[in-house]
Amino acid sequence: MTSYLVIAQQVAGKELRSSFNSPSAYLFLAAFLGAVLFNFFWLEFFFARNIADVRPLFEGLPLLLIFLIAAITMRSWSEELRSGTLESLITSPSPAFSLILGKFLGSWLLVLLALALTLPIPVSVSLIGNIDWGPVIGAYLASALLAAAYISIGLCMSTRTDNPIVALILTTLTCGIFYFIGSDLLSNLFGHHIGGWLSLAGTGSRFDSVSKGVLDIRDFYYYISIIGIFLILNLLGLERLRWAGNPLNQAHSRTYWFAGLLIANLLAGNIWLQQINGLRVDITEDQNHSISSATQTQLNNLREPLLLHGYFSTKTHPLLAPLIPQLKDLLNEYKVAGKGNVKVIFSDPTENREMEEEAAATYGVKPVPFQTADRHQSAIVNSYFDIVIAYGDEYQTLGFQELIEIKASGDRDLDVVLKNPEYAITRSIRKVTNAFQSSGNIFDLIDAPIKFHGYISSKEKLPEELADLRDELESILLEIKSKSGNQLQIDFQDPDAQNGATAEFLQSEYGFSPQIASLLNPEPFWFYMILETEEELIQVPLPEALDAASIEKTINAALQRLAPGFLKTLAIVKPEGHGPGGQRYSQLEAALQEEMRLNQTTLESGIVPEDADLLLVLSPESFTSKQVFAIDQFLMRGGSVIIATSPFSISLERGLEAMPYSSGLEEWLDTKGIKIQDTLVLDASSGNLPVPVERNIGGLTFRDIQMLKYPHFPDLRTDGLNQNNPITSSLDQITLSWVSPITASDPSNMKYEELLKTSKDSWTSSSVDLIPDYDSHPENGFSVDSETSSQVLAVSLEGTFDSFFRDKESPLLEPSAEKGSTSVDEGDAEEIDETVSVVTSVIERSSDASRLIVIASNNFASDVSLDLVSQSINAAYSKPIAMIQNAIDWSLEDEALLSLRGKTQLARTLTPMSGNESRIIEYLNYFFTVVGILLVWLWRRNADKKEQLRQEQLLTEV
Repeated sequence: MTSYLVIAQQVAGKELRSSFNSPSAYLFLAAFLGAVLFNFFWLEFFFARNIADVRPLFEGLPLLLIFLIAAITMRSWSEELRSGTLESLITSPSPAFSLILGKFLGSWLLVLLALALTLPIPVSVSLIGNIDWGPVIGAYLASALLAAAYISIGLCMSTRTDNPIVALILTTLTCGIFYFIGSDLLSNLFGHHIGGWLSLAGTGSRFDSVSKGVLDIRDFYYYISIIGIFLILNLLGLERLRWAGNPLNQAHSRTYWFAGLLIANLLAGNIWLQQINGLRVDITEDQNHSISSATQTQLNNLREPLLLHGYFSTKTHPLLAPLIPQLKDLLNEYKVAGKGNVKVIFSDPTENREMEEEAAATYGVKPVPFQTADRHQSAIVNSYFDIVIAYGDEYQTLGFQELIEIKASGDRDLDVVLKNPEYAITRSIRKVTNAFQSSGNIFDLIDAPIKFHGYISSKEKLPEELADLRDELESILLEIKSKSGNQLQIDFQDPDAQNGATAEFLQSEYGFSPQIASLLNPEPFWFYMILETEEELIQVPLPEALDAASIEKTINAALQRLAPGFLKTLAIVKPEGHGPGGQRYSQLEAALQEEMRLNQTTLESGIVPEDADLLLVLSPESFTSKQVFAIDQFLMRGGSVIIATSPFSISLERGLEAMPYSSGLEEWLDTKGIKIQDTLVLDASSGNLPVPVERNIGGLTFRDIQMLKYPHFPDLRTDGLNQNNPITSSLDQITLSWVSPITASDPSNMKYEELLKTSKDSWTSSSVDLIPDYDSHPENGFSVDSETSSQVLAVSLEGTFDSFFRDKESPLLEPSAEKGSTSVDEGDAEEIDETVSVVTSVIERSSDASRLIVIASNNFASDVSLDLVSQSINAAYSKPIAMIQNAIDWSLEDEALLSLRGKTQLARTLTPMSGNESRIIEYLNYFFTVVGILLVWLWRRNADKKEQLRQEQLLTEV
């Protein structure tokens, strides 16, 4: 075996030397690298794509390699045949297979050298963007395997003729057939059933699979089988030439039979391995093509069988057809991970009228008309592209809008790709299981015992309404306890009993203080409720309506917070958004509604809705003391609050204009150690702003939209994103608009983190003029008026907070007619007594579970800011929405959904650059390519000199 390899090594070296001793190898390298660079920077518009990947580098490689490898293999055997040297080779003592292996390795090493010379491209991309090296490694492996397969075909075809041109044509045709079999052009003609099998036989489709960053043994074996089959056919071709003129004998027959069995086994191996799904490795950074642990956990929690029904039409839009096999593979992964609890069905309702009616009646699934066109005809195709997730009597339907996304590829082409279907499917599974569980017994989902603590004064001290409510509360709790199977334990205590020891405990442990009913009834009393497990404690707030139905709803809402998997409720406070310049958050609301219930509120009553799990405050304006009190006390009850606010409001009605703006939360934030400065942050590392520019051509004025750097849009990358906090660690980039700096003290009694920071080249400005002046300041449109340094734009606090209203009277006692006054005349007292029915107190300190997140921008995640950034990058931009979703999941400690969503957020973009900077990077790649070829030439020249000296020494010795 060693002698075989030694001979093969010698032949490979000879092939390489002969290639480099003539211009052919250098022409091959120049042609290959020139075509790759031209395709990458010009045809695929790399910088216009604004995506930090090297997909354009490998996109056309399967076709390019066909012609280039056909050119370098066409002389391998045909030249030997024509010159008559082949006969001496095959009759020499050297084994024929060693000769074949040597020629194969010689050609393959030349292609690998060419691929190695393209490495400056991914390296340069990594310097200007957060590249995922998994797909890069996969693409290089796929290229090496594809090249090896093509070389084996080329060598085989070269034995069939003594004419190199004929060998080139045969190689091109054979490799082209293998590529064409799996192409979308052919597979789409047969529908996704037959098309799926055709794609498995194609070299290009297998290449795409590996280049995504998924190392599947089935794809590797496929290429190895092609290499093995054509090297065996190559060997048979040489043996046939060696046997020429001799009669067929048993040895010849045995050789043919043995070769046939080897080829049959290599083919059968593909069919056998195709049934195995688990032998693969996902080498992408975020495991983008694997079932995540979050999905596995969700499937492990299933208590009933789950149905995943894929409705896919055989005839569909050609851009959707390649995605169907991917979805089928993913759904089968769910089936395997479900361990018998997940049933997967695939069907085409267009083939069965009854099935079509059932899909429409049961799940509301209907076909979507797609217009298709080719050079022969245009037509309308009614197609299904839906997944139904059913659990019990609950179901969710995912259509193509939820499953795909469309990306611009160059100026005219569009790419249709899957939009993280695992996230969409798992999120839907979560929805249907939550809905199904909410109709059942909630205690089936809570394993630990639950204690209800009612710290309530005696009836004599309670106001009349609360005295009646206490009796109703006891009956409600007894009913709930009977449903729980005694899992719920009930404990009532009078804080004024036992010499006030319980009252002191409540004040010291929870910050609770006595309550009063109104200004006209200032007698203090206690009415606090707590639900507690071994790991969690939740305060049950008093509802606004003091009746049995409201208190029961409030208790059930608190129980749901203790149960895993229930749909959460987000209380959201936002501006009205009327008028051209008003703030709207339709994109944010649409994204949040997919995962939780939204409860719109103004907080004017001074109370956060009792079913709220979290409070989101967007662009607050002139908040009253009651609204501030609502936020404060929600935080004191252990809640989480997210606030986006700034001292400036941006108006777009008359161009770009910043106006002073008061949120009413300035003093409240100051007590938390957070101060938002009355300036705006500008950063040299910024996004672009679509700016209309007029040009005069031939006396005619044209208006173009140009993308110019706009420092008021700080572009934050890895260094500006806190990698230790899950809110920002899964984001590779985020662009903020019109944001102010935060100065915050690091409190010793809680955890403080800076979430977002600008680059060191940022500065602040108090100017309200937001229109850039590129004539005076051509670099970025604004003057640098202050010292440059990194600025903090968003922070988070977690721990125990002190109330802003500590040692103050509750604002809820203020008369509605005069919000700032606590004095009431006799005439107003009667009106207040009739209209005001409120129980209030001040919780002076929060639990350690409270969380506060502050983002210093009034425009954060607004429709206007998202649309402007989307225009600048020529793609839908949703990173601010993703950050808010992450903040919500972090606040609710929903780590599973947070990790799963991270897969969708890493749409890796390039660092914003000027046209000159991008051209420099492009020219540097051309330069390194030329240097690489020169280094190869110097290496070969040096090797040839050494070989010449060795030959001269041998001659001298002889």
